[in-house]
Amino acid sequence: MLSEAKDTSELMVDLAYAALFFGDADMAEEVDDLDERLDELVHEMREVCVLAGRSPREAEQLSGVLHLISAIERMATAAVDVSRIVTHRLGIPAALVADLAAAEEVSHRVRVREGSALSHRSLADVGLPVEIGMRVVAIRRGKDWIIDPDGDETMLPGDVLILRGTPDGIAELRAEAGAPEWRPPEIEEDIAITDLDRAVDVLVEMKNVSEVAVGLAYSALLFNDQGLAAEVVHLEDRLDEMRERLEVWVLRSAAETLDPSPLRGLLHLGGAAEEIGDAAQQMVWLVEQGEEMHPVLAVALGESDEVIARVPVARGAAIDGQTLAEARLERETGCYLLAIRRAGRYLYRPRGGVQIEAGDELIGIGPDEGRARLAELCGYRVIEDDDTGQVEMVPTSASRGPA
Repeated sequence: MLSEAKDTSELMVDLAYAALFFGDADMAEEVDDLDERLDELVHEMREVCVLAGRSPREAEQLSGVLHLISAIERMATAAVDVSRIVTHRLGIPAALVADLAAAEEVSHRVRVREGSALSHRSLADVGLPVEIGMRVVAIRRGKDWIIDPDGDETMLPGDVLILRGTPDGIAELRAEAGAPEWRPPEIEEDIAITDLDRAVDVLVEMKNVSEVAVGLAYSALLFNDQGLAAEVVHLEDRLDEMRERLEVWVLRSAAETLDPSPLRGLLHLGGAAEEIGDAAQQMVWLVEQGEEMHPVLAVALGESDEVIARVPVARGAAIDGQTLAEARLERETGCYLLAIRRAGRYLYRPRGGVQIEAGDELIGIGPDEGRARLAELCGYRVIEDDDTGQVEMVPTSASRGPA
């Protein structure tokens, strides 16, 4: 249930931003339906935790589980707030929609055409996360929704796929689906930078930072890593500062426009992004306080649709010495790189110009099938124990282990 709750809350965020980008009210209403489903899960999990705490030690461990459940619920509430920008028609400037197309991770939708490379094939068969760096988070078939489809789901002509991943994969995705070329929304270039431009830039940055904070928070929990927890707290502090700047730019831009009503959505969206960051900080409180983790947390995080991978880079590996732009990890593995651990410090949200070095430790999140490919590029093979589910990284013959 905990694994499903995590996946559902993240799916809600994906669908909410996709609904905002495409102005899709049906997609936004689906976020509300998922929220009802999550409420039921949360209620059941709390009942189970109360029944399971039979000793003071068990009660202490389970309080940590309840703490995480509350943080997941908080993130889902933020997703609903984003979707209400669409359902309540709060409005957002066209400049924001255009800038969202250039975010580090984007949501996209495409219709599968008859005779295309995706038609009548299963998701596992086409391997979109590894092949193009995008993962199907939902399928709309007629009036029905298939939420969080598994690998056995077959894509049919007329299906509308809702995907999440690197914007670099959109062109190839649409070609595979038989869809026409897609051009992101554009606005007329204006040399003068306005207060609204600054507000939009801050908001896109808040979206990126909040999503990275959540990924790092789950990583901190899984690895019980206080260094990662400290990075999450730092990101949350940045989100607080960015929201204050956002409010200033929005209020200033309101004085420059005849109709300030579309600016309401900006403030609403900024609040939601900050709330997602607050949820991430709430998760890592357990790590900061040195609380004993219940084993169910590691199991749940390992069983979710997106797994967290922590892979060292061996000397002589395929990506040793490459920049992130050259390695193209998202396209090659389907995994989104959250941070690099180098010499005991974390470099979060590393950019394309960062060079990968032997001895680095890459922390990424993505599909389970992408972890093996990421390990291969780093000079390792993944060996998973069928009984315990524990994962071991074994150096390949071509590599020489960490520097």
